[in-house]
Amino acid sequence: MPRISAGSLEEHRVDLRRRVFDAFAELVGERGYDATSMAAIAERAGIGRTAIYHHFPDKAAVVVAFAGHETDRYVARLREVLGATDDPVERLRTYVRHHLAADEEFHLGLGPRLVGMLSTEARQEIRAHVGAVEEVLRSILIDGVASGTMVVEDVEGTLPLIHACLGPRHLPPRTIESFVLRAVGAAGPGHAVR
Repeated sequence: MPRISAGSLEEHRVDLRRRVFDAFAELVGERGYDATSMAAIAERAGIGRTAIYHHFPDKAAVVVAFAGHETDRYVARLREVLGATDDPVERLRTYVRHHLAADEEFHLGLGPRLVGMLSTEARQEIRAHVGAVEEVLRSILIDGVASGTMVVEDVEGTLPLIHACLGPRHLPPRTIESFVLRAVGAAGPGHAVR
């Protein structure tokens, strides 16, 4: 029977998953995905080489669980910062700013190359997690259209376009924000880009 390193079994699981995710993020950052093994993750996380398999059957399962964990943290923080205003334009501005700033804190950039190495099932599981972030943006756009502060003909088509705009890290955040707001007709008289 494995040793429990916390006050309860649930606390032990939460702690173990946190250590595995931290180890995974560090190792992929240092070595890349291909050079990161389950044994290396276990060693860095301070757990037994075989114990990791009781929680994650393979490296793809670590990636999927990691993506879910990071997305949950990201969405919780995003909802918190968006709670400061009901104005859809200000919420979109906040969404864009948060996304651009949070890249340093959250490890959401698994990247298409890494995701492309995963099985179809694993990619679909990760895609389901991304849907939680899209749902936040979808509600902002729908509210903006309903309030007349945004002009969006195709909300579903606009979601990936906005997210594509948030990808280039070599552009100034203000340029990206201005472009996104103008793209949805939100940079009108009462909502100047600042």
